[in-house]
Amino acid sequence: MTTFVPKEVQAGLDSARLASMKSASRLRLSANDRTYPVLRMWKSGFSMEAEGAPRLRGYVDLYDGAIHLFQCLIVATEEEAGEMRYEFKRLTAVSEAAPLDFERAEDAPVALLEEQR
Repeated sequence: MTTFVPKEVQAGLDSARLASMKSASRLRLSANDRTYPVLRMWKSGFSMEAEGAPRLRGYVDLYDGAIHLFQCLIVATEEEAGEMRYEFKRLTAVSEAAPLDFERAEDAPVALLEEQR
């Protein structure tokens, strides 16, 4: 039994796979004042559609919709099956609040209430 698939059929399958990943993913990448849709993400990298994807290298921001998730240092690695793949060199999660430079006690007061006279 052979697993040969004609080129036209393989191209159709690849385009359908990319279209389904595009519609399912909310991830996007922001670099150089432009945004690019991200098809999928894994522990050590992510991929974008190869057509129109630049060979990025450097610092970028990764978003899930409007939520800023990560600041990343990336490098473009390879193009395969219609996807451009990128590897993370550094991946830093973005937090809502500034980091504390001291330990906060569990029973510390939340606010100071002044006595009214």
